[in-house]
Amino acid sequence: MTTAKGKVKDNEITTAEAPKIELFVKASSDAESVGNCPFCQRLFMILWLKGVIFTLTTVDMKRAPDVLKALAPGSQPPFLIYNNEVKTDTNKIEEFLEETLAPPEYPKLCCRYKESNAAGEDIFLKFSAYIKNPNPGLNNSLEKKFLKTLLKLNNYLETPLPDELDKNPNITESKRLYLDGDELTLADCNLLPKLNIVKVVCKEYRDFSIPSELKSLKRYLDNAYKQDQFRYTCPNDDEILFAYKSVAKYLNTK
Repeated sequence: MTTAKGKVKDNEITTAEAPKIELFVKASSDAESVGNCPFCQRLFMILWLKGVIFTLTTVDMKRAPDVLKALAPGSQPPFLIYNNEVKTDTNKIEEFLEETLAPPEYPKLCCRYKESNAAGEDIFLKFSAYIKNPNPGLNNSLEKKFLKTLLKLNNYLETPLPDELDKNPNITESKRLYLDGDELTLADCNLLPKLNIVKVVCKEYRDFSIPSELKSLKRYLDNAYKQDQFRYTCPNDDEILFAYKSVAKYLNTK
């Protein structure tokens, strides 16, 4: 296992008050960095955005059984130890962190608009079908279904949110940075790691990039990659491709 300290809060609190947090994530194939796991990255981003002090530990899955048996029997990364209490369900960990690391000490990350939580939720399913298909005869149909999900997300990002309309009733296109506004939220922490995988794998196996016509989606990703909390929690592209080597298929053109 490899351990590193997380980011320190800007508004410091004393050691006595600060919770002791350790996040365990999947290690890369060479055990030198973080591996391909959107759920691990999701929690990594949340803790970083919260600004809390935490320890990040990468777990080498080839040598992890004894470690996992001792800390979280029957579990796979990610899992969290919070003040000596082990938590293993990603959704429940997210809920716990949002409730426990709350204002005024820590920022609120939940969305203002429930629609933001569902934005892009169907992309990964259509992406998986598209990228796992080796038959050229089915490619166009699967690509269209996949593109439809990207267009749906683009339309959501393009549509002004209620608070934008309150400020300017005549606005026809949103200029917000992220799903729910100009700050990263839990919804972004869930979606962005998956979109990064989509971008890397589609380029390699289908020479597919997000169409330039989807301006709002491209703007969203460009803004996200400028943020340390996303950019520096992403696994290396080679690590993503290594993880998909056994499941993604090149088209059989012969």
